[in-house]
Amino acid sequence: MSKPAVGFVGWRGMVGSVLLGRMKEEGDFALISPVFFSTSQVGQASPDVGVGALPPLKDANDIAELAKLPYIVTCQGGDYTKAVLPKLRASGWSGFWIDAASAKRMDSDSVIILDPVNKDVIVKAIQSGVRNLIGGNCTVSLMLMAIGGLFEKGLVEWVSSMTYQAASGAGAANMKELVRQMGVLAGSAQSLLEGDVLALDARLSQTLRSGEVPTQNFGVPLAGSLIPWIDVEVAAGQSREEWKGMAECNKILGTASKPIPVDGTCVRIGAMRCHSQGLTIKLKQDLPLADIERIIAGSNAWVKVVPNVKAESVKELTPVAVSGKLDVAVGRIRKMQMGPQYLNVFTVGDQLLWGAAEPLRRVLRLLLEDPQLSSAK
Repeated sequence: MSKPAVGFVGWRGMVGSVLLGRMKEEGDFALISPVFFSTSQVGQASPDVGVGALPPLKDANDIAELAKLPYIVTCQGGDYTKAVLPKLRASGWSGFWIDAASAKRMDSDSVIILDPVNKDVIVKAIQSGVRNLIGGNCTVSLMLMAIGGLFEKGLVEWVSSMTYQAASGAGAANMKELVRQMGVLAGSAQSLLEGDVLALDARLSQTLRSGEVPTQNFGVPLAGSLIPWIDVEVAAGQSREEWKGMAECNKILGTASKPIPVDGTCVRIGAMRCHSQGLTIKLKQDLPLADIERIIAGSNAWVKVVPNVKAESVKELTPVAVSGKLDVAVGRIRKMQMGPQYLNVFTVGDQLLWGAAEPLRRVLRLLLEDPQLSSAK
């Protein structure tokens, strides 16, 4: 029996590389006949994914070649999606478009994929004919992985999320720029490390303001500082990143007709690849803390509840602790002074896994393992 052909576009980038790595780890390539595409290196060798020799790279802009495939997985970005997908659909292609980019997320002919949280929504959408399966915003996905159990039980009245987002969310070039910024700061202060700390601080501030720190990608220094705005401005004083919180959360949950309010402030910090969030949650009822922790811990296999004590929090509830792991750490769980229905939570997860690559891998596997679902409508 022949294996289904799956096309891959944008597999060289950061998210694409993480995706291929996870697929190798989980043995996904043994289930398919992979076909790799490129926008710039057509005809060169395809990557080695452990299944033997593969055909050379095909042209990612060749609609006829793309249309031969029942599944296409792309991490190429929104501009590519906007340029290629309409032409592909116009050609009559009815296959599955699995996309990490945001371009199609809020369209009515798409579903946002996060199967540990919304598998029922995904299956229903596919059964109704939806063929655009789109990865969600990284912080929204990580928030729902962390506290999805509270939403599932109908316990959440509203959420305020204060995010601490890593450089990886802005792209590979930004990660490298952050390290270069760190290097400039370290070099400028090296001779003062054994001296007066105020002189050291003054030197660092001078360096940050001097223009010596590279800022081509971030626009301003991030190392030794932060950036209190992510993405473009939208209505009501929000950034687009903040707008996504409520819009995407409710689309993922299937509650758009009666949306749960989600808002907050999104901030870029000097971590490399894990996003953290401080959540204030208003519950619909007062529940014992032990019950809340049990609901959170039982929502999926990757949630890791960290006891609300200092020693374990500083060790396990950090980007360092979860980088490169599927674990989503959830801690600082406590009732707030505003009242017994107000809950404080802090959570951290790897943005490149649950916030990007892993939902794509898992929805492809879902389709491969359920031929009836793949052929629905």
